[in-house]
Amino acid sequence: MSIDTLTVNLPAPTPLRLEEAALFLDLDGTLAPIAARPEDVRPDPRRTRLLERLQEGLGGRLAVVSGRTLEDIDRILEGRIVCASGVHGLVRRDCDGRLHTPAPHPAMDQAIAALRRFAARDAGLLVEDKGASVALHFRLARHHSLAARELARRIAADTGLTLQEGDMVEELRTPGPSKGDSIRDFMDTPIFRGAHPVFAGDDATDEHGFAEVARLGGFGVLVGPPRRTHARFGLRNVEDVLAWLEAAR
Repeated sequence: MSIDTLTVNLPAPTPLRLEEAALFLDLDGTLAPIAARPEDVRPDPRRTRLLERLQEGLGGRLAVVSGRTLEDIDRILEGRIVCASGVHGLVRRDCDGRLHTPAPHPAMDQAIAALRRFAARDAGLLVEDKGASVALHFRLARHHSLAARELARRIAADTGLTLQEGDMVEELRTPGPSKGDSIRDFMDTPIFRGAHPVFAGDDATDEHGFAEVARLGGFGVLVGPPRRTHARFGLRNVEDVLAWLEAAR
């Protein structure tokens, strides 16, 4: 995946025109601030009300595309969003509630056990079992970051699991669809088809989504500090994202 746009001086997006848009949103770092522990991200009345209004204004053309599990997405967003993709695109729930869930890779149990052994050395190291993937969080134990990354790379090389590197997290996932694949699949359903796709996200895993909406004639919005990206627009933080979405008409 070639990335040829630098985020320096990326303009902020203009307010969304809801009648023509299909909106895809990452969760952590986009709709909600990143927390030290995944479970620390909780429902927020402002965000819930906003998503309800967007869902109605978009005629249902709203999907959350996250690294979280679907259960976590529903917990944080209070079950307001039916169309959702979790585990970085591996799991998808269509707007009619139909689920697409891959079988975990045969080496997943081995990877979980290895990460848990590593995490036993420090209470700040957290292992998150997502079924089709497993994540090692080290935001609370940054001095272990080099060892954590080396371990994750070694497990990926030994097992064939896909390594997903993130912000203070290493994730080993069952090989399969990406966030971009999920967006493409959503856009191929009747409720989304023909709309102008827009995707907002903050992490490197969101680049597949930015590339896909650009391929489909839409645009991406990068949230956070500058980096090379497929996104056309940029916003500084979660507060800017919420303000931008609240201005949608």
